[in-house]
Amino acid sequence: MNATNMLYQPLSGDLTVQYHPGEDTRLSENPPRFTWIPAKLEDDRYMLEISSLPEFGPKETKTYGPIPFNFFTPDEALIPGCYYWRYALIDGQGAEGSLSEWSRVRKFEVPAHLPETPLAARAERYAGVRAVHPRLWLQADELEAFRERLNQDAASTGWPEFYERSVLPWTSRELIAEPAPYPGNKRTAALWRQSYLACQEVLYAIRHLSIAAVVLKDAALKDQAKRWLLHAASWDPDGPTSRDYNDESAFRIAGALAWGYDWQYDELTVDERGLVRERLLQRTRQVAVHVIERSKIHQVPYDSHAVRSLSSVLVPCCIALFDEEPEVREWLDYTVEYYYTLFSPWGGEDGGWAEGPHYWTTGMAYLTEALNLLKNFAGLDVFRRTFFQHTGDFPLYCYSPVASTRASFGDNSSLGDDIIKKVGFNMRQYAGITGNGWYQWYYEQLKDRNPEADDLFYNYGWWDFRFDELMYRHNYPQVPAVEPEGIKPVKWFRDIGWVAMHHQMHKPAEQISLVAKSSRYGSVSHSHGDQGAFLLHAFGEPLAIESGYYIAFNSSMHLNWRRQTHSKNAILIDGRGQFADMNKALNIAAKGEVEDAFHLRDYSYVRMNPTQAYLEHVPYLKQYKREIYFVQNAYFVIVDSVDLEQPARIQWLFHTLYEMELRGQSFHVHGRKADMEGRFVFSSAGDLALTQSDEFTGVDPAEIEGLERHWHLRAETPAAASHRIATLLVPKRHSERGKYVSYFMDDQGFSYNLYFTDNGRTQKIEISKAFKIEN
Repeated sequence: MNATNMLYQPLSGDLTVQYHPGEDTRLSENPPRFTWIPAKLEDDRYMLEISSLPEFGPKETKTYGPIPFNFFTPDEALIPGCYYWRYALIDGQGAEGSLSEWSRVRKFEVPAHLPETPLAARAERYAGVRAVHPRLWLQADELEAFRERLNQDAASTGWPEFYERSVLPWTSRELIAEPAPYPGNKRTAALWRQSYLACQEVLYAIRHLSIAAVVLKDAALKDQAKRWLLHAASWDPDGPTSRDYNDESAFRIAGALAWGYDWQYDELTVDERGLVRERLLQRTRQVAVHVIERSKIHQVPYDSHAVRSLSSVLVPCCIALFDEEPEVREWLDYTVEYYYTLFSPWGGEDGGWAEGPHYWTTGMAYLTEALNLLKNFAGLDVFRRTFFQHTGDFPLYCYSPVASTRASFGDNSSLGDDIIKKVGFNMRQYAGITGNGWYQWYYEQLKDRNPEADDLFYNYGWWDFRFDELMYRHNYPQVPAVEPEGIKPVKWFRDIGWVAMHHQMHKPAEQISLVAKSSRYGSVSHSHGDQGAFLLHAFGEPLAIESGYYIAFNSSMHLNWRRQTHSKNAILIDGRGQFADMNKALNIAAKGEVEDAFHLRDYSYVRMNPTQAYLEHVPYLKQYKREIYFVQNAYFVIVDSVDLEQPARIQWLFHTLYEMELRGQSFHVHGRKADMEGRFVFSSAGDLALTQSDEFTGVDPAEIEGLERHWHLRAETPAAASHRIATLLVPKRHSERGKYVSYFMDDQGFSYNLYFTDNGRTQKIEISKAFKIEN
């Protein structure tokens, strides 16, 4: 092959995948994951070379290809050392097409002792697969052993409760009608949710009846399972449950057909099997085409639903249809390679999830199920990757099971309710995967809490806990719970720009926690305009909250309040916040950065720089930094430093559940379990004017009718080109209502030195002055 053709090598952008690895890359697993920007819009295939020398001599070089997409994981780990890589475009069909010039050469270093997580090449990837049914969850050759276990000790499997509550109800339920189109084909939140709830119930009926029928060899259950399956297969794949019309409904019906086809395969007639296969293939193709050809998540990865559809649709559907159509294996290979190479688009080796804990919950719910299916089916253990070994830390630190009511960033459909039990079930999965007893402790805090919430739409419309229990007990051992007494007082998720500070996490009545963020993901997807914001929970009480409610995605509450900076514990500049409207290019550009975070003997600290997040609306902002000190595990000092090209007023915002008591430069929160004193101890521009309101600006009153109001503090400075604001927050038990932290300032030289004293211990905090001196 002659390298005579030019290779187009576009620059990467904020929304695209990056050229990886590079000289500055710090690898966390071996082999590296290789990604680059596609050289063509379609029909692109590549050769990739890795060499220990930049000349790419034949003895030192490994060559891979043809590679069908712009991402790749080798099938073996590399010996630690220095390497170089490059790629070329194959033009033409087959392995013998002509080769473009080689790409720019990139250098990378493979350290010793990295986890080894290679991916078997396509030719060997499914060597152990058994070509019989069922193959979703239990393999066909496992059935007799499972039946014997039921005979010996059914209770230990979770089967009795699953059968009683998740199987039997569907034997007498009327078939659910195919959802109707929206009136005038105009989507409403209520009808959208009603449709996908109906489809979720169809999934429950087909999956649970099918499994029970086969395991128990029960003829009556087989008849019921087939009745439900053929009913769902009769629905129009291009109708109201198609991917383009209602993707949540489509995901559920595709999954339902996959489970039914796989588990009832031997019970269906040839004609019945053909009908279900045809409809399952149509629905799977809809999702695959959207993910790979339209959304192109291998090029622009920030599509939450498309990424989730890999696990909720492509994994179960492609396993059920495996090798029955050539394109099915292609879709499954794409999915597997995505998990091994590009996942997660929302975080990195720390295990963070930029969209927030709620979307970690929904994403992980489907993902862990899908990865378990892959592992059982083909022996592919994606969980060995670094992200999966660490991602349980994210909810542990940022979505505490005892301190998370209204204390999480991003979209959250249970906002205001207790933490969703499914978070705990996900954490138990990671306890089983990693053996981490802290994760099991997390699960046990939630497993029996608020059973009445199990039937709410954000639970029942998404998962069945009895089915979860059944699968987990078969797949994993019980891990002993360990209280997280030794957790880090400061946990910095560098991959997503979140920082959590904790004291006494394992003692709910004593716990104090603060979570702050300044993220490179900006307000893209389910993130908000909240760079530099914080949330505070103490002594069992949410004090500084995420205000508002989750009415529905794209509701006026969502678009005009929840996504916007004016709903956050953040600042506005001349009344303007960060960009948080619907434009992905501007969303990702409205980013922040955590510059430092650490814990010393007397305090914990984080410094954030959200400057770029404000520039779309405040182009005259030069720099904004927010520092937070958690002193002696007792109180917080927040220092805001704002420098501008012209004078501006700063609005310092704070949100809580209760009407506050405002006095001079202080504000007081009196909660049901705890109190908090807030005090502006210093403002370089002069005293702030404090006001509060319980209005949700820009929200349709009908959306919040009957809901409790929240209270919003707005503390405004005089106009100035530079601002230095120091705020003291003192959470208190009710028994400590008279407690205070004293302070004074020493204004000498080039800094303001503030001294805070609590119970005889004094902490100095230094604030740099801003000078405008002409030389």
